[in-house]
Amino acid sequence: MDFPQPLIPGRLVQRYKRFFADVVLEDGTPVTAHCPNPGAMLGLNTPGLPCFLSRSDDPKRKLAHTLELVEADGGLVGINTMHPNRLVAEALAADAIPELAGYATHRREVRYGTNSRVDFLLEAPDRPPCWLEVKNCHLRRDGALAEFPDCVAARSLKHLRELTAMVEAGHRAVMLFVVQRTDCDAFEACHDLDPAYAKGLREAAEAGVEVLAYRCEITPERVAIAGRIRWRGAA
Repeated sequence: MDFPQPLIPGRLVQRYKRFFADVVLEDGTPVTAHCPNPGAMLGLNTPGLPCFLSRSDDPKRKLAHTLELVEADGGLVGINTMHPNRLVAEALAADAIPELAGYATHRREVRYGTNSRVDFLLEAPDRPPCWLEVKNCHLRRDGALAEFPDCVAARSLKHLRELTAMVEAGHRAVMLFVVQRTDCDAFEACHDLDPAYAKGLREAAEAGVEVLAYRCEITPERVAIAGRIRWRGAA
């Protein structure tokens, strides 16, 4: 996924009200940017962190700038939770995720479960449908371990239950975590911040839901899914 225009460097002043971030650009100009991340952003919201913004020329937007990347722990971290689905769509089209390759069609936002839409429904005439949910992951606290979620994620737990129902109906279901970091080689559900989700992920896997985690390559020019990392909850 290439950014359509060069990102603008700056430093984070504060992130507040979930969807706002005050940033000072390199030339000293203060701006308020949209922060497309409803999570806690632990370790990524510290005042003074280097960051990168995109800018839109759409006159209908209230905020022209969007916070895209934060530099933390010596590397770039993608904080835009809107990007993982686009990253996965590109990877599916290129058969860059071996576990999900070979499907003829990749439909997005298909209704399923209880008032929900699955991120992707993969279909082919020679195999059962594959229901694919995608989650953004950017929390790292311990070594090279990526964790999800970074706060209580009741809606994400609901998705696990709906994926489990698809498996019980004879379909394939996959939970894919897109780690928008370059410094992680393993993934685990975050037991202390959301024990219910950690328990739910383990139970979903035991019921047959497949769990995948992929890290990303990140530069100020582009973000792309790079390679699979180990899920520490696997048997």
